[in-house]
Amino acid sequence: MRGRRLFIFLLSAVISVAASAFERPFPSNIKRGSMTPAPYPEIVIDGKSRTLSAGARIWNQDNMIEMPASLRGSLLPVYYTENLEGDIDRVWILTREEQSRPNPK
Repeated sequence: MRGRRLFIFLLSAVISVAASAFERPFPSNIKRGSMTPAPYPEIVIDGKSRTLSAGARIWNQDNMIEMPASLRGSLLPVYYTENLEGDIDRVWILTREEQSRPNPK
């Protein structure tokens, strides 16, 4: 019984370490900027008002989807992509580690 508990503990430790080492995959066409949410569907990127596309998604630092209304009043470093109409369709809020790295190619 004791050996089984130890095995489960070690297995969960290995899984949690692997999960924390997850590196988010960013597409090659990303752009970098600073975002401030505005009344939906608008956002402000680098001081310019932009529009979120109909199916836009915003991922937080934990790679979970955030609602634009929950981000009001904050200046956030982000990667983002645009659709063919020039609207913002995907936004990733950067972690401190991701901020220090150069843009992915």
